[in-house]
Amino acid sequence: MRLWGPAVLVILTGAVRAEVLLSEEEIQQTLSFGPWPPSFQSDPSNRISNDARAIALGAALFTDPVLSVDGAFSCASCHDPKQAFTTSDTRALGRVLLDRNTPSLRNLSGLRWYGWGGKSDSLWAASLHPIIEEQEMAHNKESLKSALSESSFIDDFEAIFGGIQSQDPELVLVNTAKTLSAYLETLVTERTQFDDFRDALERRDLTEAAHYPETAQRGLQLFLGRGNCVFCHNSPGFSNNEFHDAGVPYFLNETEVDEGRFGGLNFLLSSAYTLGGDWSDDPDKRGAWAVRSVRRSHSDFGTFRTPSLRGVAETAPYMHNGSLNDLDAVIRHYSEIDTERLHTDGEAILSELNLSEQEIADLVAFLETLSNVTRP
Repeated sequence: MRLWGPAVLVILTGAVRAEVLLSEEEIQQTLSFGPWPPSFQSDPSNRISNDARAIALGAALFTDPVLSVDGAFSCASCHDPKQAFTTSDTRALGRVLLDRNTPSLRNLSGLRWYGWGGKSDSLWAASLHPIIEEQEMAHNKESLKSALSESSFIDDFEAIFGGIQSQDPELVLVNTAKTLSAYLETLVTERTQFDDFRDALERRDLTEAAHYPETAQRGLQLFLGRGNCVFCHNSPGFSNNEFHDAGVPYFLNETEVDEGRFGGLNFLLSSAYTLGGDWSDDPDKRGAWAVRSVRRSHSDFGTFRTPSLRGVAETAPYMHNGSLNDLDAVIRHYSEIDTERLHTDGEAILSELNLSEQEIADLVAFLETLSNVTRP
């Protein structure tokens, strides 16, 4: 085993040679994407985080239509467990066709912001809003309390929270959301071929690492280097969980726009359901500093939260509006991006890459190794 220039060569027994193409610097960057899965940390703002009874009840509520005012659909109707907790639809369908694509619900524990526009700063708040939003489940606090009181879940609910009739309807709403959150925290993508590669590099087991396909390695090099994808898609979750202009149109029609982060902040800053509010169970109000310090800016228009790339091959279509059908289309979007569409007062992080067909294929091959799927 020797180091040859920028690449590590592994000579195997016999005539077959496998190769680790990454330079030492690229190897160190690759190590930053793990280990996976991350260690679980309970949510201090949710007193029933990691509570087995709450997880079980949250899982049951997630698939039951009791959380919609007329019993028309459940959380799982839009976040289908068989489809990586999303759907193949371009945009979510609630009581009407919604403006945005349905994001996957995996790997949500411990994030700073939730939703495409970041309208929530906790997972339980993000679980609460769809229950009461008119275009989605359309409950109000009173109707939710009544529905749960008459449901088959009442015994389990009261075993955790006490008698429901003595609870204020708003408390019932928050408790329901925190139960859902306890369940959602458990949804973590499995280890993938990439993780085996990354861990082999950490062990300096280059023979094992060389089993990772060379086309995926070349894609990873582009991801880290000329493509600069790592600027936004970093850390073990492959996301910085912040908001960026990806050059995707945010006009809904000739007269309406999706405000993105700007609208999310307007909602968040007027919400009672934040880490700094009375409904947080954390006496130290950890994490509340983020909302207190955030400032709205015109450049927030049309920016959206960076999604995790873990499991990405399972969650098509892509972008906040579902406008790109597959990973090949996503790579071509960034390769041919119209920089005139980007905010003039925003970040200068995207430029036309002019990738070759082989480079596009290599990047797609790399992204596919972040999921446990096989090509047809």
